[in-house]
Amino acid sequence: MTKATTSSLTLLPGHVSLAALRSIYAAPVQLSLDPSARALMQASLATVQRIVDEDQVVYGINTGFGKLASTKIAHERLAELQRNLVLSHSVATGDALADDVVRLILATKAISLARGHSGIRPEIVDALLAMANANVLPVIPAKGSVGASGDLAPLAHLACVLIGEGQAKVDGKVVPGAEAMRSIGLQPFVLGPKEGLALLNGTQVSTSLALAGLFGAESVFAAALVAGCLSLEAIKGSVKPFDARIHEARGQAGQIAVAAAVRALLDGSAIDPSHPNCGRVQDPYSIRCVPQVMGACLDNLHHAARVLTIEANAASDNPLVFDNGDVISGGNFHAEPVAFVADIIALAVAEIGAISERRLSLLLDPGLSGLPAFLIRDSGVNSGFMIAQVTAAALAAENQCLANPSSVTSLPTSANQEDHVSMATYGARRLGDMVRNAAVMVGIEAMAAAQGMEFDRSLKSSPLVEAQFAAIRERVAYLEQDRYLATDIEAMRAWAQQSPWPAALTQCLPSFA
Repeated sequence: MTKATTSSLTLLPGHVSLAALRSIYAAPVQLSLDPSARALMQASLATVQRIVDEDQVVYGINTGFGKLASTKIAHERLAELQRNLVLSHSVATGDALADDVVRLILATKAISLARGHSGIRPEIVDALLAMANANVLPVIPAKGSVGASGDLAPLAHLACVLIGEGQAKVDGKVVPGAEAMRSIGLQPFVLGPKEGLALLNGTQVSTSLALAGLFGAESVFAAALVAGCLSLEAIKGSVKPFDARIHEARGQAGQIAVAAAVRALLDGSAIDPSHPNCGRVQDPYSIRCVPQVMGACLDNLHHAARVLTIEANAASDNPLVFDNGDVISGGNFHAEPVAFVADIIALAVAEIGAISERRLSLLLDPGLSGLPAFLIRDSGVNSGFMIAQVTAAALAAENQCLANPSSVTSLPTSANQEDHVSMATYGARRLGDMVRNAAVMVGIEAMAAAQGMEFDRSLKSSPLVEAQFAAIRERVAYLEQDRYLATDIEAMRAWAQQSPWPAALTQCLPSFA
């Protein structure tokens, strides 16, 4: 469970909801930890301290790391060991991760550590939440993790700020880590046994990137259903393929939900009843098979949501400390579950865009749509939406390439100690580009469908579709003759990535539920 108010969330580690994670991603929110978590962290911290006091040799507490796991470290050098671990692993590269993703990383790292299996001081978890609450965001370069042994390099950049190194954004300005810590009233930490390792191990970067991809996919999914309804109305297509009996006969849950959402969107339309005998027997698949294609996408998004919610609540560092005093080395840092669902989200996003691009192409073809060629009255002199469709086709092809799975790629690291890795971090990171590409495609389709509807406004569509038509017209004007369309396309990309969609759409999406 997650207790929520308008602007705050109390996190109960192990039970933080997908909707709560979306709210953290969407905007800064004040985070606090359920009081029950503190006793669990104190207990695991006491176990680690007992091991140090008794001079037991336990991996991650008083040994080297990776291939150096058999090297025992002297008691007086344990703080140096943890500091060196963080500094040596701070080797990520590339552009910094976006602020909304970093907020999720801070929150999910705090949730994971607060499960009480990491042997870390509660004060470090408090510091992570304090950074999130003050919008003090570590600068984390995007590239450099293979998604096994945790997201080591990017998480090291986060940990650097806690020890007064690295960089963070404070009020949008990049400052040294020590200054960032002072801005939240804290001195840099001297890390205790296992604390550096606990901060670096874990799947929080790949998980947060995948969650961002999921949330983006949900918004574009909703936009694509709206765009599909606009296209159906523009060509005066048939609603018969959305009859509930067809979809119940197959039984696929996503398909049933999508057909119901389309029926709800079109409820009250005067356009469909106006052409019962028009001779249109079957629309092309991009119209007729929206429930089948988008339903399959929805099922995959639901599966991904389930896995990522589990992972965001998981203890994924190593070794793990248990309440009977056992400290066991395992592999929860391996991000294979995240890698697989990142690939699944990628497939769904590629298909959302692909079927949207095909509907756009349909709208522009007078032989199929019954509308003016390229949706412009004075064609020839004007090209209308001709080249906008070329842009959509280019992005559809790009997404098809990006949808190739990353989870089947593996390169060994750490002198073959880490000999199979997930590549989850890249797999999740590429979703941002894919979602944006899909949003452009869907936005162009919606803009073109609104144009198509303008050629006959003698009848109105349903209240929900008309409301979206009006929202589009607030952003882009009817295309009377050729004009500079790039700004219109950007406005429609933003429309497709918005989140306030009608409940008829959001009730079937996992993080809106």
